[in-house]
Amino acid sequence: MKQILVTGGTGYIGSHTAVELQNAGYEVVIVDNLSNSSLEVLDGIEKITGIRPAFEQFDLIEKDKVNQFFTKYPNIEAIIHFAASKAVGESVEKPLLYYRNNLVSLINLLEAMDQFNVSGIVFSSSCTVYGQPESLPVTEQAPILKANSPYGNTKQICEEIIQDTLVANPKLKAIALRYFNPVGAHPTALIGELPLGVPQNLVPFITQTAAGVRQQLSVFGSDYNTPDGTAIRDYIHVVDLAKAHVVAVSRLVEEKSKKQFEVFNLGTGNGLTVLDVVSSFEKVSGQKLNYKIVDRRPGDVEKVYADTTFANEELGWKAESSLDDILASAWKWEKKIRGIK
Repeated sequence: MKQILVTGGTGYIGSHTAVELQNAGYEVVIVDNLSNSSLEVLDGIEKITGIRPAFEQFDLIEKDKVNQFFTKYPNIEAIIHFAASKAVGESVEKPLLYYRNNLVSLINLLEAMDQFNVSGIVFSSSCTVYGQPESLPVTEQAPILKANSPYGNTKQICEEIIQDTLVANPKLKAIALRYFNPVGAHPTALIGELPLGVPQNLVPFITQTAAGVRQQLSVFGSDYNTPDGTAIRDYIHVVDLAKAHVVAVSRLVEEKSKKQFEVFNLGTGNGLTVLDVVSSFEKVSGQKLNYKIVDRRPGDVEKVYADTTFANEELGWKAESSLDDILASAWKWEKKIRGIK
């Protein structure tokens, strides 16, 4: 059984990916410092799959601990690297925290890969690297534009660090997966998105507003050049996203990559407005949502959605879930964690 390291594996996308890896027959080892997640996530993974993944709690910016980890787990075949700070607003306020966390953790992993003979890494990247694209939908050939935030910049720099490392070390391979907007929860409602504090993302804010945790949803901007004036995004179910990671890591361990560094956009290919999401949620939940239109938010792009042709054809992967499915799963999860019948 091939052993895969999942960094940040108790986080939102990491936990769903751990489930799909175990379902696909991989042995999962999770490293997480629990700065933005909880140990109870391991219980959810175990309940869904029947297997509790191995877990080590430490911070990847501690180089000694990274090396101790690979000494303890000498059979790691590949890494899926999620662990990173990820709130856009916070990154503007605390840029150095973001640069240290997101860059040093990757550098330590890449050095360990060389030292401990791990040949492949799947990197959790983001569509933020495209900024506000000049044309839509966004292909993998779209230019990398100046990032709107230190968070977005760390994703760009991390991709550059990986590419430079591969040039210097031809035996390493990497796949960068540029996500659009991951949303929803596992259909069992045993794991899902659990933001600490006030959610930064639309769907948790919607579900928390419907559950009475938040008084009102703010819709940022109604004067964009879109059908209803609200911003457009590409919302992908987190389980569909997790399955793409399994395909990507299999491509590395089975040595099917076409190039040393590959990039794939992961989305649905459909651009949806904020009000599309609100109306879909109201339909599937039967809840009338309390929201108000407010001014645009700094750093937000007007519209972005993926051209998924390359990922669909090259990986043989496709997002399956509809927006209604996604929001129904998110509401089921919210109700479970709030004890709402």
